[in-house]
Amino acid sequence: MSGAADDDVATMRIALALARRGLGNTWPNPAVGAVVWKPGSQGPIILGRGWTQPGGRPHAEPVALAQAGAAARGATLSVTLEPCSHFGKTGPCSHAIIEAGIARVVSAIEDPDPRVNGRGHIILRAHGIDVTVGVLGREARWGNRGFIKRMVEGRPMVTVKLAQTADGFAGATGGPRLMITGPDAQARVHMLRAQHDAIMVGVGTVLADDPQLTCRLPGLEARSPVRVVLDSDLRTPAASLLARTAREVPTWVIAAADAPAGREASLLAAGVVVERVPRGPAGQGLDLLAALGAVAARGVTRVLCEGGPTLADALAAVGQVDALELITGPEPLGRPGLPAIGPALARFIDHDPHVERTHPVPLGRDLWQSFARRR
Repeated sequence: MSGAADDDVATMRIALALARRGLGNTWPNPAVGAVVWKPGSQGPIILGRGWTQPGGRPHAEPVALAQAGAAARGATLSVTLEPCSHFGKTGPCSHAIIEAGIARVVSAIEDPDPRVNGRGHIILRAHGIDVTVGVLGREARWGNRGFIKRMVEGRPMVTVKLAQTADGFAGATGGPRLMITGPDAQARVHMLRAQHDAIMVGVGTVLADDPQLTCRLPGLEARSPVRVVLDSDLRTPAASLLARTAREVPTWVIAAADAPAGREASLLAAGVVVERVPRGPAGQGLDLLAALGAVAARGVTRVLCEGGPTLADALAAVGQVDALELITGPEPLGRPGLPAIGPALARFIDHDPHVERTHPVPLGRDLWQSFARRR
């Protein structure tokens, strides 16, 4: 590999790391990283860095260009996603790059947004800028798989989080909720929440636990995701924590189209957003594909499902589990209980040829293992 190609890879790795800072905080826009640089005798000289800011604006490129200032003229810009070419709340990044005098752009992947989809690269080349596409493209697609799935399939990426006892149970049958995991794993779960746009549970979890579903890591409280409740019959109580805090942390209830209208008013009055979708097969529950589509239509790209094994298996049954974070506690239940892994999720783990897994990693007293589908 030549020195220039080495520099392309090195700066793209920095851009990918910057992009990760925006995960869960930039939707409906993608989390992008950008680096302005020039070649140096000891490697690339970094002139400016940027990543997509909260709410998706400003984009990574103008942040990096502003940091570089006049030094950007004649420099190279490495960016994890094709610069946008359309006018929205601000001007397109392709124009900002041209005006800054950038001589070369290294782009990891094309933007699947139909408003862009190669046009950004075409505009840059038409203005005499050298464009290289595909540097660390696989890694960039992986980092933005939620945005890509929303653009291509109209649904968000879904990560399932499950905790199980040492003998494979999520809880005792008909018993009280178990505290399976320790504080280290619980802290990592809160970081996962901060890196997702939305957290999803079924109404059964709301009725049983009255959860907050917020990020409670010091300094990251503002990164709490949208709370989404799948509630076919609108049973979510207006007195629940989710409803009472809906004006502080956005809360959406996805209900069946024929759910009783009278139950909706109190939720709306509390600030809850109610979406209606068709019921599932045989009139049971919700059409999960439609529910995920409704969430994506509101801009969400990454969903963390903490709804327990029943919802997790239902999502796996319709092919909508993209990643699984499985935490195993040190103690067995020691009696019959609710299995953490249902049959559809077991197929995802053991028989899906596209699923990659990590080895279980100790995290405090627990073991943490990740499974993810490479699309």
